Amino acid sequence: MSNSSPGRLLGSGKDADVFEFGEKVVKLYKTGTSKHAPFREAATLALAESQGLPVPAASGVRQIDGRWGIVMARIDGPSFADSIARQPAEAVAFLAKMAAVHARIHGSRAVYLGSLKARLGANIHLTPMLTDRQRSTLLKKLASLPDGDCLCHGDFHPWNILGPLSQPAVVDWTSASRGEPAADVCRSYVLMKPSMPDLATAYVETYVRIGDSTLERIFIWLPVVAAARLAENVPDEVDGLMAMIGG
Repeated sequence: MSNSSPGRLLGSGKDADVFEFGEKVVKLYKTGTSKHAPFREAATLALAESQGLPVPAASGVRQIDGRWGIVMARIDGPSFADSIARQPAEAVAFLAKMAAVHARIHGSRAVYLGSLKARLGANIHLTPMLTDRQRSTLLKKLASLPDGDCLCHGDFHPWNILGPLSQPAVVDWTSASRGEPAADVCRSYVLMKPSMPDLATAYVETYVRIGDSTLERIFIWLPVVAAARLAENVPDEVDGLMAMIGG
């Protein structure tokens, strides 16, 4: 295989595909994605790595067959979601490790990243599924919540944590931002709720025991985080998200 051509497809997501690339991997964004996205994610990975966080080391950004991507270290092993599905009796241990890693991420500052609240507000403005009254109420609530300056992953869930319990790695940092940790944990709850509702609740409770937060501080974010999720083209989740938004 040429060092400039990707090898076997290892995984696909909504925004990118991951291929073998020699001893490393290359994450290629979908055709049409601007090169801003991979450069931004590579910079975030470098920030996380400099803080000693468990992430794949990025080694470059390049364009291959018209698609921009990041070359990074290969992480072997299943996702935590796959491990939990195969070993449900070990779910408590995997949730505890998840929460410990999440709390470590939140222990880092991210003053140079974009605002999480600004991202939530932009998505609430974008979604057509809210009435004007709902949108106004949600934006007022968002304005009243703390800004925060901690590193927030933005898509922290068991599918984005790879490897064994002893050495997990967190991938997919495209939504990383600067914000309040409680909002990031609430986002994890919203992402997990459709497919693993019991574990979603258990995860928040586990984080509260390990991290520096409370259930009240986390779930106060639920209406705005759920409303912002509506802008992400997730038709199967709309009913559940609207229920989280409430009145």
